[in-house]
Amino acid sequence: MKITSFNPLIITKDAAPVIELFEALGFEKRHTKTGIHGKDITSVRMRYENEDGKVFHVDVTQADSEISTIRMNVDNLDEAYEMLKGKGFTNIQGEKITDTGSSRATMMVSPSGYSISIAQHIKNDE
Repeated sequence: MKITSFNPLIITKDAAPVIELFEALGFEKRHTKTGIHGKDITSVRMRYENEDGKVFHVDVTQADSEISTIRMNVDNLDEAYEMLKGKGFTNIQGEKITDTGSSRATMMVSPSGYSISIAQHIKNDE
């Protein structure tokens, strides 16, 4: 398993002021997913590139909870899932993996209570 990115994920009931804050800091919206889990959940990926060309991301999701976590993109979700389970993490969705068509993801919680949202971007070779 290879980690392809690692960044903050802010889940909040009111995403607009959080997005505005990061835009004021120079982040730009990259893409938005809506209707996650067939519900009124929207996630916005934001990107910042500094003057040295280094790139940073933050994800802001509007949902019915307030959680600060880490988003860990991987090249193989199944391997990441099993690795975290082996370290005592549990899936907050039971055994469910969310498939949005462009990604597969779930949130895992450590024995100490901290969470990591793992995701694999689905690449279409068409």
